[in-house]
Amino acid sequence: MTETASTCLPGMVFTASQHIATVESVRNMAKDTWAVRLRQPELARQITPGQFFMIRPARGSDPLLGRPFALYDTYLDGNGEPAGVEFGFVVVGKMTSLMSGWKTGDSVELWGPLGNGFPAPTAKHLICVAGGIGQTPFLGVAREALGLQKYGSPARQLQSRPESVTLCYGVRSENYLAGMDDFQQPGLTVEVATDDGSVGHHGYVTELLQNRLTANKQDTHVYCCGPEPMMKAVAKICAAESVPCWLSLETPMACGFGACFSCVTKVLEDDGSWDYRRTCVEGPVFKAERLLLD
Repeated sequence: MTETASTCLPGMVFTASQHIATVESVRNMAKDTWAVRLRQPELARQITPGQFFMIRPARGSDPLLGRPFALYDTYLDGNGEPAGVEFGFVVVGKMTSLMSGWKTGDSVELWGPLGNGFPAPTAKHLICVAGGIGQTPFLGVAREALGLQKYGSPARQLQSRPESVTLCYGVRSENYLAGMDDFQQPGLTVEVATDDGSVGHHGYVTELLQNRLTANKQDTHVYCCGPEPMMKAVAKICAAESVPCWLSLETPMACGFGACFSCVTKVLEDDGSWDYRRTCVEGPVFKAERLLLD
């Protein structure tokens, strides 16, 4: 079932619809980290990397409000047509605890696609920087950039494909690396950093980014998602290196379509002043230079 919104608030995404989806599978990705695959062809046809959707159980009122989850990837049916979406999450509360126990055939409610995703890449070199569960949007980003998958309706067309696509992925320890098998995509370079040194670089993921930019920053763009302190550090590095950077904010939100104003963030105006913008509508992806992160 799909019900398209007939009226929209200013700035609201007009393609957002209410959907009923069916759980296809639930899989463990890493410690406390899960992925759910949902069959919903219409949403799969429309959504682009970096966008998100609100989700809640189809029955009951606890929890009452949906929760936002970014697209991990779409999947295709036997005819090569979009069949559904997959998203990842860390178990931290009631809703995510319920989701880790969902069974094949369960029904859920979706509202989406919502927000503005990452722009189609235009630079020769694309670096995606992820911390914690912030790797979620970058499977779709990488697959699109490498020409392995198309997204959106009509499908987004890349003017040119990047010569290199790199994922710099940082977590606390090896046990929290989620989706490493999924990121084994032809043409994608993956570099890992762990706080405890259990695998990959012993240190911060920002150090991997700095090393990459020191080696080559010409015609490079950076996409980033993860904990706010990490994103602030990434934005600072990119500003110092004069490298364009986009951040995907993980701001808590209640409605997902701009009505409640609970997810506002400070954004610089062209005249140097600042104002609040709704992460769910004007974001969640913003140019780093426009954000005032406290």
